Amino acid sequence: MSSPKSLHLTITTPERIVLESEVSSVNVPTVDGEIGLLPDHIPLVSLLAPGELHAVTTAGEEQIMAVSGGFIEVRDNQVVILADTAEHAHEIDEQRAEEARQKAQQIMTERATDDVGFADAQAAMAKELARLKVVRKKRKNV
Repeated sequence: MSSPKSLHLTITTPERIVLESEVSSVNVPTVDGEIGLLPDHIPLVSLLAPGELHAVTTAGEEQIMAVSGGFIEVRDNQVVILADTAEHAHEIDEQRAEEARQKAQQIMTERATDDVGFADAQAAMAKELARLKVVRKKRKNV
């Protein structure tokens, strides 16, 4: 179980457990904006938004990753994130992410009058922009 000065963070996608660690803080993108979580946070359930997740382990390591939609639950110093996708910066191929972003942009332009097609492309665009932000931030810090 978590010590009072940490949170137990689990990030899971349909394919795998991406991260399971004791952390001192977590910043998560939600549909209502970014939230910061510290030990003893009040219980919370929220929808994830595409964006950058930033966690600091109790050993002081930074964990930065791109996440897309899903859910977060905070309860009893445990943070459970069920994400559609979650990738560490080193797992992201910048060129492929940029190509996917460009394709989503093209689809948004072509389907401007198709509400469903436009919304799907817009969601893909948000996911790729989050991936690009994370991988470019890592590259800048290396």
